[in-house]
Amino acid sequence: MLQIVLVVHLLVALAIIGLIMMQQGKGADMGASFGAGASQTLFGSSGSGNALTRATSWLVAVFFATSFGLAVLANQSSAPVDDLGIELPVSGVQSAPQSTSDELPVVEDEIPAASSDEPAGDVPQLD
Repeated sequence: MLQIVLVVHLLVALAIIGLIMMQQGKGADMGASFGAGASQTLFGSSGSGNALTRATSWLVAVFFATSFGLAVLANQSSAPVDDLGIELPVSGVQSAPQSTSDELPVVEDEIPAASSDEPAGDVPQLD
């Protein structure tokens, strides 16, 4: 079903492009550039549209319908996926090994103590 709607959608899109390219614009004649086209009515002398514009409007309606149909079909075919391909251990969560305090470095021995008598070179003194 999805393939049929997709093929119809593609053919309608190509037909719309072809019909639009075949149509002539309202100001396409030579006299329109010199002001002769300004006296036309809102839709021109031919009324609200000829066969090409009516066919284009019908094809646009079909294009909208197939677009909506494709969106509905795509929404129905998608499903949430919980499997990310990560295998978890069967026994559950393993805890990290406990470390003793003998393995940790002593931070106080590595950092020199700051003396309050000597100010740092960049820091201004408070009065």
